[in-house]
Amino acid sequence: MSLQPMTPADLRLGVQELTRREPLFAGVVAHHGFPLMWDRPPGFASLLHIMLEQQVSLASARVTFDRLGALAAPLTAKNLLQLDDAQLRQAGLSRQKSRYARAIAAAVEDGSLDLDALSGCDDDTVDVKLRAVVGIGAWTAAIYRLSALGRPDAWPGGDLAVVAGIAQLWQLPALPSPAETLVRAEAWRPWRAVAARLLWQHYLGVRKRP
Repeated sequence: MSLQPMTPADLRLGVQELTRREPLFAGVVAHHGFPLMWDRPPGFASLLHIMLEQQVSLASARVTFDRLGALAAPLTAKNLLQLDDAQLRQAGLSRQKSRYARAIAAAVEDGSLDLDALSGCDDDTVDVKLRAVVGIGAWTAAIYRLSALGRPDAWPGGDLAVVAGIAQLWQLPALPSPAETLVRAEAWRPWRAVAARLLWQHYLGVRKRP
């Protein structure tokens, strides 16, 4: 398996393959357009931003991230560790997310989490290394693999928009569990990250309807 980040050409290839396999995905592209890359630069700032997005809206996480960036410019692990509790609260971090942010920054700063080395690791190894840090769970690790490392088969099965998109497209009576989405997504290998993008595209497209 190639560890090179997915390119826009790869995304087009993945969409072509998935829309051939699954007519509902073809309908997503027809109704809502081609999905975005949703890529981010690898490194501490992106990992921190993804952690902030846990269980809050993307807009709220962006506000907090921007405030942190202003307080700790440039936003590095070392600079974040120099912020005190009051400054983290000022940025909008809860006590729990302050603890998570410091844990991630400390792991990066002391070298126990080498983000640069992750690009050369397979997906399972990336997950193990990321999830060894307090505050990084399955969702954060999957989103980092998908958006910062560009892995084509990363699967954020517990993502709210992914879960909702599946329920909407397949007209399920209830939201599927992460385990149920994992089973369904087996048919989309090795393009599960592309499937997630298509599901996001559908979810956002439906939300924009008047």
